[in-house]
Amino acid sequence: MLTLLKRSIQYIPHFSYHPNVIDHYENPRNVGSLDKTNPKVGTGLVGAPACGDVMKLQIQIGEDGKTIEQAVFKTFGCGSAIASSSYATEILKGMTLEEAYNIKNSDIASYLKLPPVKLHCSMLAEDAIKKAIEDLQSKTNQPTANQQK
Repeated sequence: MLTLLKRSIQYIPHFSYHPNVIDHYENPRNVGSLDKTNPKVGTGLVGAPACGDVMKLQIQIGEDGKTIEQAVFKTFGCGSAIASSSYATEILKGMTLEEAYNIKNSDIASYLKLPPVKLHCSMLAEDAIKKAIEDLQSKTNQPTANQQK
């Protein structure tokens, strides 16, 4: 799959993307899957019908039940969607569930310097994070972060 990704990078005009996007696209971090039946794993699966991007983001909490110790993703989509997923997994590690739930798409878009036509990619990442946390909390019978507010 990585070979296919590297071949397709030639179609991305490098001059129009910030180096942060190119870095996370060419060298995606934390690609993979976790066992979704594990009670310490939450899975967020989201998609954008308009462009066809699909993003699966998973988190695993540590023994304290609050801190994210691992985050992985699989994304089928454009370079900006892959970069948004990759960056999201990097910033999630070590965060509490509450901190992670408060991540905004603008945080991701700002770091990656996404152009306006690609902001939906960072929105997908935000949605995937929230869905993963909600899935995890449903397994542990905890109120979801949006119910606590």
